[in-house]
Amino acid sequence: MQKNAFKFFLDSLMFVLMTSIAATGLLLGFVIPRGGRVPQEEKYFLGLHRHDWGDIHLFLAITFLCVLIIHLWMNWTWIKGSAHKYFGEQWKRALLTMCGAWIGVLIIGWIIAR
Repeated sequence: MQKNAFKFFLDSLMFVLMTSIAATGLLLGFVIPRGGRVPQEEKYFLGLHRHDWGDIHLFLAITFLCVLIIHLWMNWTWIKGSAHKYFGEQWKRALLTMCGAWIGVLIIGWIIAR
């Protein structure tokens, strides 16, 4: 398979995974009720329990992260070139700062959610 064809397949797979993650997240957040006061029969959708949908959501997210790592690895030359173009000689520091800021946002969101 040619490199461009593989990248197209990878990007298409990422799109399908991301829309599936969004769909199962919306399903868990707004369609399937949660809580101990709700009868167990109401926690089913299309024959699957809320916890099964949560497992599917997690599996899709982990798969997406694996595909994302492959995507970044295959496009690393472009990422380095673009970062060098926009940030000059400080491109490594800029990429690390952006990654650190994003990790900080995730940690703060996790702390707030708890």
